Amino acid sequence: MTTVAMTVNGKAVSVDSEDRALLVEVLREKLNLTGTHVGCDTSQCGACVVLVDGVAVKSCTMLAAQADGSTVETIESLAKNGELHPMQVAFNENHGLQCGFCTPGMIMTAVDMVRRRGKTLDDTTIRHELEGNICRCTGYVNIVKAIKAGATRM
Repeated sequence: MTTVAMTVNGKAVSVDSEDRALLVEVLREKLNLTGTHVGCDTSQCGACVVLVDGVAVKSCTMLAAQADGSTVETIESLAKNGELHPMQVAFNENHGLQCGFCTPGMIMTAVDMVRRRGKTLDDTTIRHELEGNICRCTGYVNIVKAIKAGATRM
């Protein structure tokens, strides 16, 4: 067992976990933050994307012990005081979600994308940045539209 100390969604936490435990498992099972989804277990789908020290990471491929001392942001961290984050609002308004399973990972990837690339994003850039995120319901048109709208609001 390893004790992992990190800041998750603005709160200091300390969690005992197996050395082989993945970050996604600790978030979901130990911290009860179930907005981060497990979609494939092979780093293919992106449903588990969280921000670690401000960078988008597929939490199904990162050991929890690797996050020791880090700051982790999950989808639950975005809404503040009952107000959705601008990217969450944009996904809702632009129908950038259907079943919603991939949505947390898409939104966290989009937030990282805007932080790195700025508010002016073209379709080609957005589609390239989303290559590690799979949505099985849509053709990505509304997701791209939502990210563009959310980027201008951030």
